[in-house]
Amino acid sequence: MTRSALVRLAPAALAIAAMVPAAIAASSSQPHGARLLPDLDQEAPTGLIITTSERGWNLGFRSAARNVGDGPLVITGHRPSHVQTTMTADQTIELTSGPREVVHGAGRLRYVRSPDHQHWHLLHFERYELRRVGAKRPAVRDRKTGFCLGDRYAVPDPPALPARAREKVYRSACGLERPGLLGVKEGISVGWGDDYAANLEGQYLPLSHLRRGRYLLVHRVNSDHRLLESSYANNAASALLRLRWRRRVPEIKILAVCADSDRCRAAQ
Repeated sequence: MTRSALVRLAPAALAIAAMVPAAIAASSSQPHGARLLPDLDQEAPTGLIITTSERGWNLGFRSAARNVGDGPLVITGHRPSHVQTTMTADQTIELTSGPREVVHGAGRLRYVRSPDHQHWHLLHFERYELRRVGAKRPAVRDRKTGFCLGDRYAVPDPPALPARAREKVYRSACGLERPGLLGVKEGISVGWGDDYAANLEGQYLPLSHLRRGRYLLVHRVNSDHRLLESSYANNAASALLRLRWRRRVPEIKILAVCADSDRCRAAQ
């Protein structure tokens, strides 16, 4: 082929070359459907109880978070070897069509040993604090190690989903008594919630060094937003309390309970 023939072919070759990236982009951007994200709804604190221990007085409480979104919360933990003491937590997101999407590094899991049981916890899934009304900083914060996620109770008013979509899926005990696991899977299905009773595995806050007055007991789920959700507007709930001391014994009165708010106020 002569040089002049090559020159005449160049424009056509360039046009074909320009079409190749466009074709590749089109094939790689085929729609796989919309994300079916979870929506974690933090329930207000309930089951308040005052107990005493060697360290002083504690306020125990039940805490619960439920999934009212379009898709399940699915967490898969993994680690390369037993040398690494924690697992990296990835979040798997279902789509309306196509393969699932994986969000890497959504949190960490740690094997927790407690008097009640031992299993793998998703760290910082929920956080708790007592904050004096009008104060900017909490008076006390939780020391809870995390949550073993699962379908523990059915939501009373579940989202409008087919009955089979509301079946209990996550029944495992998060690697109960198996510290040597290299992987574990946890989650909360749509229309289900996970709860912990008062005083169980860090479900309490210390009272001994608090002055009398009004306090907000605030519960937050996914406070760092590392887990993807369809909405973060309902991630906090609170209770307005009045603390009094009588003969060095604390007394708590609930003045108001507020869902979807970290600034609960008493009714006027």
